Amino acid sequence: MSVADRVITDLGDVAELTFGLLDVNQYSKSIHSEQAGAQVIFIGTTRDNFQDRKVIRLEYEAYSSLALRTLTSIFVDARRRFQSIIHCTVCHRLGNVPVGEASIVVAVSSPHRKAGFEACEFILEEVKLKAQVWKREWYEGEDPSQATWKENFPPNRE
Repeated sequence: MSVADRVITDLGDVAELTFGLLDVNQYSKSIHSEQAGAQVIFIGTTRDNFQDRKVIRLEYEAYSSLALRTLTSIFVDARRRFQSIIHCTVCHRLGNVPVGEASIVVAVSSPHRKAGFEACEFILEEVKLKAQVWKREWYEGEDPSQATWKENFPPNRE
């Protein structure tokens, strides 16, 4: 794995940006706790279509140092909101991400599943809204110079 940058907080939360494949088992281990009755893991993958166009890959760029500070700030906000969180991890892939491969993993451990699910969704939405990571979509049959940079959190999302 080619880690671009990684931060581990005093509470053991992990924020990581990497050019390598995302290893879900590694992130599951990062949130492990014998106090946890739940581990919730979201894996975001590159799908093969967007608005009737065939996607061939996504490309991600980041302002790494600022993005990592933002991710750790999101962890603080999540812990304020969901006080039972034991550990959380976010790993975002950078560079080219082909169809079918993971671009983000959000993992949360908590004593009970409800708080884990809610915290995981909260963290994901905050990452998409706030983190300094940008996505470019590449479509089949289109001139590469026409590849489109997309908002991570568009106003009319699904």
